Amino acid sequence: MHNPVSALDNASYDAGIAHISELPPQGMITLRGDLSAKPLVKAVSAAVALGLPDQRECLSQADKAVAWMSPDELLLTCAYEDAGSMLATLTAKLGKVHALAVNVSDARAVFEVRGPNAREVMAKVTPVDLAPSVFTTGMFRRSRIAQVNAAFWMTQEDCFRIICFRSVAQYMFDVLSIAAQPGSEVGVFSD
Repeated sequence: MHNPVSALDNASYDAGIAHISELPPQGMITLRGDLSAKPLVKAVSAAVALGLPDQRECLSQADKAVAWMSPDELLLTCAYEDAGSMLATLTAKLGKVHALAVNVSDARAVFEVRGPNAREVMAKVTPVDLAPSVFTTGMFRRSRIAQVNAAFWMTQEDCFRIICFRSVAQYMFDVLSIAAQPGSEVGVFSD
């Protein structure tokens, strides 16, 4: 097994209104197929010990998660070193079911925006409605952040997790850091 290195060597920014950090490498498996097929549902359950998420939802427990990406695609996450065994479990459980499971861990970067102004920082850079009454913990979106494709969800009320292609990691970090500059509060979600 190789020694995984994050795209930006775990860069972080905490001089602003929210803490921005690149997280260590994360295990990620893209799974495409008929999400209503019983063998696929059983394979996901065996791999992550969670059910299938509803549309635009991410289910998580401990270091594993399963996120709805599209009507025929899920993203399963785990500890980086467990991605190979997760893929093997999926492949074995899927058997002859028409599906595609691929380890995409090394192609992605993961960021976190944390703090009481995390929602405001994210609202500055994505077209998704992040009003507290609309976007809640566990909701998942595949959209864009500034000019790049990304997926994100709230792991808790003041924390967003973001996944993007590794090739745009520096851009993503810069965009999030600029949106979190000191004094940049807009107050749109204030009471």
